[in-house]
Amino acid sequence: MNRKIVWPAALLSVAALVGGLFILGDPEPPPAPAPPAGVPRVLVAMGDSTMAGEAAGDYLPGTDGRGGNWCHRSEHAGIHATGLRGIDETVNLACSGAGSAQVGLGDAQQYGEPSQARRLGVLARERRVVAVVVAVGANDDPRFSNVLDACVQAWLDPNRPSCADEMGQEWPRRVEAMVPKVTAALADIRHVMAQAGYAPTDYTLVLQSYAAPVGPDMLEELRNLNGCPLRRDDLVWVRERAVPEITDGIRRAARAAEARFLDLSRAGVGREACSHRDPAQEWFSRLSVRWDDLRDEARAGHAMQESFHPNAAGHTQFGRCLGEFLGTDHTAAACLAGADGDLHPAPAIGP
Repeated sequence: MNRKIVWPAALLSVAALVGGLFILGDPEPPPAPAPPAGVPRVLVAMGDSTMAGEAAGDYLPGTDGRGGNWCHRSEHAGIHATGLRGIDETVNLACSGAGSAQVGLGDAQQYGEPSQARRLGVLARERRVVAVVVAVGANDDPRFSNVLDACVQAWLDPNRPSCADEMGQEWPRRVEAMVPKVTAALADIRHVMAQAGYAPTDYTLVLQSYAAPVGPDMLEELRNLNGCPLRRDDLVWVRERAVPEITDGIRRAARAAEARFLDLSRAGVGREACSHRDPAQEWFSRLSVRWDDLRDEARAGHAMQESFHPNAAGHTQFGRCLGEFLGTDHTAAACLAGADGDLHPAPAIGP
């Protein structure tokens, strides 16, 4: 027996509404996240002393020991010397002594400053970040500054083995342990930029390597406490082994993060500390002591912090090369001296 079904009026209304939705189609999806518009375009530096501007002088207020902050961010840092067009502002988040943990997300601090990546995320929402340039890794497992200190100690004590002998076999292991930490920091940078609405194509991420601050061509007369107290075999090791191996590790981290790579490993050849009688011809500081700081107990521990870092002239050269590199579409390049004596990016050849 057929029975006539009587549908409640409310159920019929719902059915009509659902049918209408099928006819009209799905609602428009919300607009995709995007970088802020109508705001200043900025170039951002992140990382350690080589990006902060250690040894370049004229440190920004609050970064030269005040309140325990020794980040030594200089107004002469290379990020401010790129000459890149279309940039309204350069922002330096780097801090001397910083490692990958402080550059990335997390709770690590350097001289009281929190995560650089977290601060980048805030900045990226307020400004239009065009490029992020990073130099990090040397303060992780390699502890390169401590290695140079060991080289000086080896010169002072003739009974002590050279730092090349002490570090030679251990160095590859240190570099290998560094690579995943740098890669993770770059991943954190990518993450905060995505959270701020940036696609990877909306900005450029560059990982920069390190230049050798000293080399075996050092003048013998400057191998002393007024110049560069280092053994020649250690100088050979720094240029021929230590810096190339850490450069290879940084290069691998850049590839893993799909970042562009700028190789500075040979950028200072012929301009290292103690390579000229006139220090004005050099791009790196010699053994440096801020004597006034030695008289202040709170500052004495940082009196030699500027030793063996790019000076203002070096930062100017590195900044110029970086600016030219950013103006190209090269995935990787090396900063090398041209016929004019200045550094220029030479495109990388091969893998």
